[in-house]
Order: sequence, then structure tokens, then C-alpha cells
Amino acid sequence: MTVAAAKKMTFEEFLNYDDGTDNLYELENGELIQMPLESELNRRIVMFLVAYFLQLGIPFYRLSMKTEIAVNSRMVGVRVPDLVVFSEELATVMQGATRSLILMDMPPPLLVVEVVSPNQESRDYRYKRSEYAARGIAEYWIVDPIAQKVTVLEWVEGFYDERVYQGESALAQLNVRGASPTGEVIASSIFANLQLTAAEVLQG
Repeated sequence: MTVAAAKKMTFEEFLNYDDGTDNLYELENGELIQMPLESELNRRIVMFLVAYFLQLGIPFYRLSMKTEIAVNSRMVGVRVPDLVVFSEELATVMQGATRSLILMDMPPPLLVVEVVSPNQESRDYRYKRSEYAARGIAEYWIVDPIAQKVTVLEWVEGFYDERVYQGESALAQLNVRGASPTGEVIASSIFANLQLTAAEVLQG
């Protein structure tokens, strides 16, 4: 939901914004976007990934939920992905921060994960894709429980190469361009020992 404002909000104004609620907001081209409440399925998917990455040996201090990321489109904005994997360098920079916010002059995260909510598809598939690519984020995962697929975007020379992994549902039978066979292990450039399928991610 876009919050009506008399004028465009600057990045500095966003940092100081407080409406007295616990609502989370993104800043998109000067407009406040209220983040939708998470469904139980979306929450479970994120917690499953956190637990899985911990089992892979990623230390807890490199995993973060709802960390803000400054991005640059027409003007500096802020995104709030569901899950972020820090590099060791970024974790060191973030240590002791009073706000979980990755600024433009900080190293980019290794991975951001967005779990698609209803009516948020355009933001996750289009706008955030270009913003995260411009930010130099090595991988961007779009987990879509609605369409039953996981899209893995790998950063290559400033742009994302895309691979789609289908979940086990009727939608998996659709002929989606670039889609992988159901049950195929997700390939990742940053997790060499990943043994995870889209179906496992989507079941939450």
C-alpha cells in the first residue's frame, strides 16, 4: 500500500520517519510503501531457509530478516527483503549498527530473498530485480508460493541471469520458459554445497 504524501520523501526524511506504529515501509522513488503483513506460509518459508543456511555452516551473524537495503533507482530508496545473507566483510561493517540498514557505501549482501505476497509480484519480479542488480548483489531469490516456483537470479557483469525452479503442484506442469524440471536441485554460485529443491523451499 502506497502512503499518500504531499511531496516526494527524501532518503534522509525516510530515515527519520516515525508514524508511531510498528509498520514496516519501503521507500520507492520518494513514496512510502507499507509492507503487507506476512502470511504464516511466508513466515515458515523464511524460517526454513534460515535453519537450512545455518545447517550449511553460515554463522548466525551473517543471516538477517527484514534488514533495510538502500538502493538507487530514480532516487535513493530503501527495500526490506525477507532474508539477507551478509558477507563476512558486510557483517563486520554492520557490527554495532544502531539500525539494521545497509547503506549505499557499504558492501552489498551476498544474497537477498523475497517471498512474494499477493499483489506484490511487480515489485519483486521487476523493480527490485533491477535495483538489486545495480547494487551488485550476487544472488537474488524470488520465492513465489502463489505461482509455486523459485526464481534464482545470478549477478553477471551488472545484470541477472535467470533460472526458474518449479514446485510440486499443478502449476509445475506449465511450460515456463527457462524452467527447470521439478525436483532439480537449486544451483547457486555462492553455496557450492547446496542440496535444496524448490519443492522443499515452498512447503515451508
